[in-house]
Amino acid sequence: PLPSYDEVLVCTPDTDEEEVELLVRRALSPGSQDQKVYCLLGADKLVYKVSKHLESHFFRLVQSSSIPDYRFIIFCNAKAHNSYVITAFDAYKVTFPCYCKTEIQTYLKMHLKGPSGTAPVAQAFEEPHQQNVKFVFSQQAGMGK
Repeated sequence: PLPSYDEVLVCTPDTDEEEVELLVRRALSPGSQDQKVYCLLGADKLVYKVSKHLESHFFRLVQSSSIPDYRFIIFCNAKAHNSYVITAFDAYKVTFPCYCKTEIQTYLKMHLKGPSGTAPVAQAFEEPHQQNVKFVFSQQAGMGK
């Protein structure tokens, strides 16, 4: 299924420790395994202090958690070599091959579905003959990202 607002955090240099901690807690807490995939997008943009907090909080929860198969993905720009997040999570690094736009669109159309009985949110942004991804941001943590 498409990710819901509580599963994705789009990072900026203004993202604070509380927002990051909230997402990590959701991903690694018992009872949060409803087939959800928690994502930290653009984690390479986090400032050093927040990156350190992410690392320490993540590894502390992994050690104390009884969830063996959590679903937590950190997306970083491969060219951001000075990012602390990339260094801290280097052991978990997976590099994805580059696909053309049409291959990505075809894959997403086939694999990502909205909840049955509801109109997909993407229809709100539909433009004729064009695929788009748009982000809606909120000033409060966990409120519609």
